[in-house]
Amino acid sequence: MRSNGLTKALVSRIPAALACAALAVGLPAASLAASFELHSPDIAEGAMLTKAQVFSGFGCTGDNVSPALAWSGAPEGTKSLALTVYDPDAPTGSGWWHWVVFDIPAGTTGLAKGIGKGASLPVGTRQGRNDFGTGDFGGACPPAGDKPHRYIFTVYALKVPKIDVPADASAALIGFMINANRLGAATLNARYGR
Repeated sequence: MRSNGLTKALVSRIPAALACAALAVGLPAASLAASFELHSPDIAEGAMLTKAQVFSGFGCTGDNVSPALAWSGAPEGTKSLALTVYDPDAPTGSGWWHWVVFDIPAGTTGLAKGIGKGASLPVGTRQGRNDFGTGDFGGACPPAGDKPHRYIFTVYALKVPKIDVPADASAALIGFMINANRLGAATLNARYGR
C-alpha cells in the first residue's frame, strides 16, 4: 500500500485524537501513554510450562519452582502490587489458585526465580494460602489425560499500600480485595498438560 501526504497527516494525528477521546469519556490521557506489561525469562507467552514449574505431588514429579517474573509500566498512583497464578480449567467448579502474593512494595519490578521458597520476598510482602493449602508457589499439576490447562500469571497495581486480610485468608478473599483496589493489571499466559 502506498502512503501519500494525506495518509501521513492523518496517521500523525491519531495519538492526539486518542487522547481527546480518552478525555471525553473521563479517562486520563496518560493512561494511553504507558502500558503495564508482565514478562518472564522462564516462560514465553502461550508456551508450555517446563518441569521446573510443575508441582511435586498429586502424581506430578516437577521441581515446583516459581518462574522469574518482571513487570514494567505500572500505572501512576500505584501504592503496592499483587501477583496471582490461576488455573481456570481445574475441574473444581472454581478453578485453582497456584500462587497469591500481595503487599509487594510499589517500587518492585519483578520477582526472582524460586522466590518465596529459596529466595526471600521483598520486605513487607505476604503470600496467601494457595489451593494446595500452602502459603507459597504451587506448580502446575492438571489431571492426567486432561487437555492442557491454562495458567494465568497476573500482576496487579493497587491503590492501597496494604491489603487488609487475616493471615489465613483464602485466595478468593485476597482476590476480592485485589480487585476492589486495582488500578491496572498485566498478564502472562502459559499452558501445561500431562
